[in-house]
Amino acid sequence: MLVLASASPRRKEILSYFSIKFKTVTSHFDEKKIKFLKDPKSYAIEIAENKAKALTDEHYNDIVLSADTICFSNNKIYTKPENEKDACRILNELSNTWHSVFTAICIKHKDTIFSNIEETKILFHALTESQIKKYHSSFYYSDKAAGYAIQKAGSIIIKNMIGCYYNVMGMPINTLKNSLLKVGIDLWDFLKR
Repeated sequence: MLVLASASPRRKEILSYFSIKFKTVTSHFDEKKIKFLKDPKSYAIEIAENKAKALTDEHYNDIVLSADTICFSNNKIYTKPENEKDACRILNELSNTWHSVFTAICIKHKDTIFSNIEETKILFHALTESQIKKYHSSFYYSDKAAGYAIQKAGSIIIKNMIGCYYNVMGMPINTLKNSLLKVGIDLWDFLKR
């Protein structure tokens, strides 16, 4: 059984693009336990791995898929905002600049763990305070890295992107495909219309 260790509706949606059967179980690992030591890739991987490990007792024989998405700019990480004020601060800091979005994918089966990471570069438009307030009054921000969405009208703040769109949503399909191959699951076998 494939277990998606995530409460993210976007990760569930992306995995549902394929006909593979899976169940969703929320990992209650406390991400604040992990210290950021200036390496965004290692940080995201460590969180994703710990999310999977937190389900070991109940799902030891299952294939557990976990992920973690963070944004990174000017040696700072941006995770989920604490509140609306924090969300506004983040968009203000990222306005008119490039930042990187990293999503770590972890696959755990029994005592084996495979981890991989993908990076997408995003350039925001120059945003006014008024635009930032309108944005946060229109889009749910508290469950998203850096408090923004790339999907649908949420992309209005994005001027340019280099890399995978689905990575910014929280589940890069190519990295997911390559990671699942490590445990014998080929997403090519689960294509659906």
